[in-house]
Parts: sequence; C-alpha cells; structure tokens
Amino acid sequence: MKILRTPDHCFAGLEGFPFVPHYTTIKTHDGSDLRIHHIDEGPQDGPVLLAMHGQPVWSYLYSKMIPHLVGHGLRVIAPDLPGYGKSDKPAAREDYSYQRQVDWMNQWLVKNDFSGLTFFGQDWGGLIGLRMVADNDDRFDRVAMGNTGLPYSPNVPQDVVDEILAFRVGTQKVTMASMSKQIRKMNGFGGNDPHQGIRKFAYWQKYTWDTVNPPAGIIATSMMEKRNKLSRALEMAMVKIGLSRLSPFGTPASRAFEAPFPDDKYKMAVRAMPSQVPSIPDQSLEAQGKAWEFYSCFEKPFLCVGAGDDPVTNGFEKPFLAKVPGTKNQPHQTIGGGHFFQWTRAEKLSKILAEFIKNNL
Repeated sequence: MKILRTPDHCFAGLEGFPFVPHYTTIKTHDGSDLRIHHIDEGPQDGPVLLAMHGQPVWSYLYSKMIPHLVGHGLRVIAPDLPGYGKSDKPAAREDYSYQRQVDWMNQWLVKNDFSGLTFFGQDWGGLIGLRMVADNDDRFDRVAMGNTGLPYSPNVPQDVVDEILAFRVGTQKVTMASMSKQIRKMNGFGGNDPHQGIRKFAYWQKYTWDTVNPPAGIIATSMMEKRNKLSRALEMAMVKIGLSRLSPFGTPASRAFEAPFPDDKYKMAVRAMPSQVPSIPDQSLEAQGKAWEFYSCFEKPFLCVGAGDDPVTNGFEKPFLAKVPGTKNQPHQTIGGGHFFQWTRAEKLSKILAEFIKNNL
C-alpha cells in the first residue's frame, strides 16, 4: 500500500491550534505501517471525551471546543481519521472502505488502551465511531452523537440502487454549485419520498469522486462562516492550480482545513469516502445490521444533539430514539449551527456534552 504523510511544515502557523501531537502506528491489512494522529488535552484524571470528526475536515474542527471542554474538567481525545489531518493518507481509492476505517480506528483505540470513554461523533466520525463502540463496548460508558447516523438500508428497491450506481459513473458534470443546490433540497433521508435523500446525496458522492482536487477548505468553511463570493472564487482558483498554501484569499479556517493536503494526491479519502456512505445496500450491510442489533439492547446513556438545520442529517435522531434504550430520559435537543456545529456552536455544544457526562457519572 502506498501511504503519504503530510509534511509538518504544512501545519505551521495554524490559528488556534497549539496542541501537542500524539502518534500511534498500526498495521494495515497488507502489513504496512499507518500512523494515526490524535490530540490529548485536559486533566489526565478527568472524564474522557473521545471526539471524532468527519469528512473533509480533521481534528482542527474541535479546536474551538477544546478550551471549553477542558474548562469543564474534561480530558479530550480527538483523533484524525486515516486520510485526514496529521494522520497518514493511503493513496489509492481501493485502500479505503467503511470497514477498513473501523478496523484501523479499533486498532488505534486498543493500542492506546483508552477506556471509561464518552463518545461523541459527527458526520463520518459517527459512522465509524458508533461501530467502534459496538466492537469495544467495555471501553465506553456513554455515547453522544450529532449530525450523523448509522445508515442501514436493506430495503432500498433495486431500481433505485441501479439508478444511483448509474448516476455515479455517468457522464453528467456535477459542479460544486450544482451539487450544493441539490444538497440544499435534502431534508435528511426521510420525508414523503423515502428515496429523495438518497438521490440528492448522490450528487455529493459523484462530485467528490469526479473532482480530482476537491477544495476541502472551501467546502468545510462554506458551512462554517460567511464568505465574500469574490474572495472564495479567487481562493478556489488557487486551489485548482495547487497553490492553496500561498493564497492570500483564504480565511484562517479555510487554510487550516486545506492544510493536510499539499496537492491532490493527498485527497483520496476526501474523494473516496462519500461513495462509501451506505445510503444503498453495499458490502457493509451485514455489519450495519449487527451494529443496530447491538444498539437495540444498548442501555448506557445515549444522547442525540443535532443542529436541526443541516439538510443532510435532519431527523438523524429518530431511529435512535425509537430503538436505543439508553436514549430514554436524556435531554436530546437541536441547537442550530449547520452541519459543522462543533465550530459554529462550540461553547453551547461543549456545555451540553459536559453536562451529559456530569449527569450520568
């Protein structure tokens, strides 16, 4: 397996990220070494929050929350998924799968011997982390999740599956603008048309794969901060020609979320993983079904806190509230802030998670 490592200088001077790096080396399926980075901040004897990010971001997403969480007396551990941040980046599409990300992060968890954990995951951090909890139940005392899910889709009709697969490999050109237009029409994966969300989400899957150099920093911050259209267009042009690090047009946040990717070769996880969200039945179907069997008997405290204004994940909490015993009598809530509410609602979300832990010790 060819594995890339982002040079340290790419992370120099990031605003609001003074955290000491910690590294763990695990083995891939072919015996290659894969180095995974994590942050470890706060009192070593404090309650431990394992906070996991999604795509196309990295642990920098939690940089605004960490001071608040530590102020509440929590120890915060925030890893970078393989392919993101300061973690190593397998270079080929076939290197990535949902199961491999779970396997890699399970190895990382066990090798560090973390236990007594409260889990919080968002986006892919939830998809992977919820499976980690199911595989390592004895290491987790509580679970919280936001703007994420545990997709399980055994009943999608074959004609819809065929439609989605044909669209992904079709010749239609999907731009960032046309993709964004379709995603804004989503209301989660529910609604009157149960397959409307699957069809709209396919635009994101196709855009990320067909785009050789997806602008990770711009994509992430378009959901975090208001941008001048001209400056964003100029920053996009700099990304396309491989000069994002020299761009005077980005914001500190957009530069930070682009920093892990010196050029397009480092972006395979950003490109490949959206198509591995099991919105239609795929090779992860059996494992997802087993995970839902686990959660249907999960009685430890389980909190759903979401934005409520994120078109991709609206309604994510409904199957969990219906099926997971541990959700009973917990203060589930929506707090606004869009998809990456760890950034836009950092103080409020930190307080909610700290109170959830305190009230369920």
